[in-house]
Amino acid sequence: MPFQLHLDESDLLRCRFALSPLWETQAAVRVLAEPERHGYHLPWLRLIRDAAAGLDLRPLWLLLARHGHSPDFLSPPPTGPVTSFEEELAGVRSVDPELARQDLARALENRPEALRSPTGQAMLADPARAARELAALLEQAWRLLVEPHWPRLRALLEADIAYHSRRLAAVGFERLLGELSPQLSWSGSTVTVSGARGRHTRVLGGQGLVLMPSVFSWPGTATGFAPPWQPAVVYPARGIGGLWSTSADRTPQALARLLGRGRADVLCALDEPAGPSVLAHRLGLAVSSVSEHLSVLRAAGLLTSRRSGHQVLYERTPLGIALAAPEGRPQE
Repeated sequence: MPFQLHLDESDLLRCRFALSPLWETQAAVRVLAEPERHGYHLPWLRLIRDAAAGLDLRPLWLLLARHGHSPDFLSPPPTGPVTSFEEELAGVRSVDPELARQDLARALENRPEALRSPTGQAMLADPARAARELAALLEQAWRLLVEPHWPRLRALLEADIAYHSRRLAAVGFERLLGELSPQLSWSGSTVTVSGARGRHTRVLGGQGLVLMPSVFSWPGTATGFAPPWQPAVVYPARGIGGLWSTSADRTPQALARLLGRGRADVLCALDEPAGPSVLAHRLGLAVSSVSEHLSVLRAAGLLTSRRSGHQVLYERTPLGIALAAPEGRPQE
């Protein structure tokens, strides 16, 4: 049965994009629960294997079922476009105990064996303590599993938001929804999320809607967030096919001979718009070297640049896209 979100004119004026390191953390925890379902994250799973072995994620897995309700207070929609993990986690730690208890009970009801378990019963008996312990576990997961890779993840998420913000201006909200995910559609004044189990209907009433790209939730789409949380839709981010690839994976040898390995790697790493510091982290180069390569590539007409907040993002021109195409396979 579909999830339906009913918007009015004031809601449309308050629709916004945001990214959430806390959401990505709990989504990463979900991936670890069923790694066989996430082959596109195998490189990451190999990188974090030893760190994950030292974590006991079972209390979170008890609550984060694949289908049904998961506690909203563990990863509520961020209040701003770029909220830090620490700010988000502070909200988890300060959640109202009664709200936490209701949220935990709703999640545990999805799985009777979890509801009857000693851990589930302990959570319901002392929701304030459960919130603190779950927050501490999420912080461990962030520090060990996600934060070391956050520059790469954030670059992809920010590039997704920049792209879809331009698409919103170009094609409007109705068409944008279908481009975010085939599970999303717009009819009249209602956003419908298909493929969900159960039925959920919510009238936004002027709160607006948060649109959040996600790497670790890919390819799924999630929504819900019961009051008091602002309604949100989490959709699969663009470009994860090359997220974990290295420069050697993506740089044609002929291009490396033409431009030099460093400049070719920088050009081919720009599957999505990114800034010098992100590219330097991704490629293992000095920021100064990457900045020099970007300047040369831009002067040669292979890149364009634009300012986004406090950073400058670079992206390939049509000529740059053609040159960066894998050998023997032209870009469509």
